[in-house]
Amino acid sequence: MTGQAVRAFEEGIRLVKLLGGGGEPVTFDGEFYQVTNLEPAGEEMPPVWTGSVGPKSLAVTGRVADGWMPGHAADWLSERYRTSRPVIDEAAVDAGRDPAEIATVYNFPGRITAAPLAKTRAGDGRWIGGSPDQWIEELTGAVLEHDAAGFVLFGPGGSTPDEAATARWAEEIVPAVRAAVGK
Repeated sequence: MTGQAVRAFEEGIRLVKLLGGGGEPVTFDGEFYQVTNLEPAGEEMPPVWTGSVGPKSLAVTGRVADGWMPGHAADWLSERYRTSRPVIDEAAVDAGRDPAEIATVYNFPGRITAAPLAKTRAGDGRWIGGSPDQWIEELTGAVLEHDAAGFVLFGPGGSTPDEAATARWAEEIVPAVRAAVGK
């Protein structure tokens, strides 16, 4: 993102957050967006999540967003996560926010197999899948040890999971992880 795009991105998030939850009309005179006496929606705005990748947009995430989804299906073991999350956390602290308030949800591609796999990660460390028990162990550890706030299931290579995988995810894996983490 260019500097201008990053500024517009941040300003847009700030404006969107002002436009929910009722209250007095909003007047906003920003560099990119302007509104005058706009009635905010009565409902609270949903959380604003980003898929920021570059350092400037990661800092925006830290300053104003509610959550982050690391790009390229990066998880807590990846170099992308290890170099990106500190940028978010530092920007949050600099803005007077608690970094723990910025949730991380992971895009998690992989196969759900009937039998356990000998290796659940590829040579580069990326998750490739495994049996429901292997998924449960991996995801439970991610929540308990790495503060993962949630997961989005994808099939191998980012494809749409098939019906059988979706059913196993919804009926076996998710309930077991929730039970294991006490949620």
